[in-house]
Amino acid sequence: MEQGEKTIDFHAVLLGLRIDTRGLEHPDTIGLSPLTLRVGRRGVAFAFRFGVVVFAGVPPADEGAVLEALRPRVVEALDIPEHDRTTASVNGGDDKLDQGGAIFLKDDAPERLQIVANVLAKSLVLAQQETELAVAVDRIDQLAMELKRKGRGVRQARDLVRQIGDSLLTQHRMVGRVAVADKPDILWDWPELERFYARLADEYELLERGQAVDRKLALVGDTIRTLLELVQDQRTVRLEWYIIILIAIEILLSVYELFFRGH
Repeated sequence: MEQGEKTIDFHAVLLGLRIDTRGLEHPDTIGLSPLTLRVGRRGVAFAFRFGVVVFAGVPPADEGAVLEALRPRVVEALDIPEHDRTTASVNGGDDKLDQGGAIFLKDDAPERLQIVANVLAKSLVLAQQETELAVAVDRIDQLAMELKRKGRGVRQARDLVRQIGDSLLTQHRMVGRVAVADKPDILWDWPELERFYARLADEYELLERGQAVDRKLALVGDTIRTLLELVQDQRTVRLEWYIIILIAIEILLSVYELFFRGH
């Protein structure tokens, strides 16, 4: 490390589906989109509405107080929060990444910290969604194999509808809240940081990973809808057979009344 260079530790924590940041402003607030709080002398915490808090230069002891304050505002909190970490070096030079992926910042101004925090937060959400989708795809493979083996629907409609709901919720989260492909609003005020953000987003492969998640979501959704249609078709066929049986019973009763009760 060069003389005068310092490092900043970034710690991202995925708490749940969403964080309601309304009404959390206080004297330590230095930004609202995302909610940005000064923690201690030099630390900063960024609370993103899509459920992630990113600490920059915050001691672990101070992180706990912020997380406890935010926890009641977390919607659909995870039982075990997800974590990710990285570091950045501040050396007074250009904002850049070297060939090894190391992050260098001109200074520790909040706008530069927010660029790193934004990418780290999106990457953490993508990682969590990739894990969930991997489980969903494995489940779909099992359903498809069972369908091939038995030649009929294999799940109850309620379970399939629940899985469709999970897929739609994931898609809504990715598109509506996380907005992986969108640039952070801070670039409107600091356009000189746009190239640095693009380089950082490329290093974390945000766009490619987001597109991969979209493709898996489409696969899961289409497969579940197909299975649901099969289940519904089977129910329709069963219902038709029930009606035929009832009609046959009615005819037999009528015949009985006509020939046997008549005699």
